[in-house]
Amino acid sequence: MYTACKYFVFALIATGINLLTQWPFFLLLDGFWVLYLALCFGTLTGLITKYTLDKRWIFYYTAHSRRDDLSRFGLYSLMGVFTTAVFWGTEMGFYYTFEFAGAQYVGGGLGLMVGYTIKYLLDKKFVFKVA
Repeated sequence: MYTACKYFVFALIATGINLLTQWPFFLLLDGFWVLYLALCFGTLTGLITKYTLDKRWIFYYTAHSRRDDLSRFGLYSLMGVFTTAVFWGTEMGFYYTFEFAGAQYVGGGLGLMVGYTIKYLLDKKFVFKVA
């Protein structure tokens, strides 16, 4: 239960960083590509944040070398491809479907909650598995 609580808090932190990274794009830019730029940069900052927190405080993994850490990060990122599709799809769906200000953030938050739940299971089984 303690791990689930920590994971939830870290997911909130990474979600906040992701969405805060997106915010200036919507504030300062306009046009078709704004959503996609915001999604890419938000996803990158959220991914790095979440990997750092999960590696240290959820799975208690210590990399044996820089190469091991990069390899682990690559696998962690690969496990996130499906979950990122869930997140992006939900955020885009809200952005294009609902006409209230900030709809993309509501969709992004919901998509990240579902995605992080799936991601934990994948990371536990494939990325940080104990041999």
